[in-house]
Amino acid sequence: QVQLVQSGGGLVQAGGSLTLSCQASGRAFRPYAMGWFRQAPGQEREFVGAISWGYGSTDISESLKGRFAISRDKLSKTMNLRMNSLKPEDTGIYYCTSRDGVVTQWSVWGQGTQVTVSS
Repeated sequence: QVQLVQSGGGLVQAGGSLTLSCQASGRAFRPYAMGWFRQAPGQEREFVGAISWGYGSTDISESLKGRFAISRDKLSKTMNLRMNSLKPEDTGIYYCTSRDGVVTQWSVWGQGTQVTVSS
């Protein structure tokens, strides 16, 4: 059974940077894609971005392009989210997730990581 374990996050001043990591456990981990979502207090969960596990191509939310980047390392089964020029509105809980196919749901979720950006 696949599990996703997140690390990173914390408190950072506006304009700073953070990197979140998400490592998968389980032998047969060959997802179609992995992704990041976030949820701000009182808000719905929103899509941050995703990466094709095979090709490494990424899809970043339009509003975050230029500041956020996603990478993955197949050997260590890890996906990273690099966040630059952070703003207070980036505050929230960040979740990593994976899906097995093009039309399948995001089915496995990490435990969530708090990111707080102070002004």
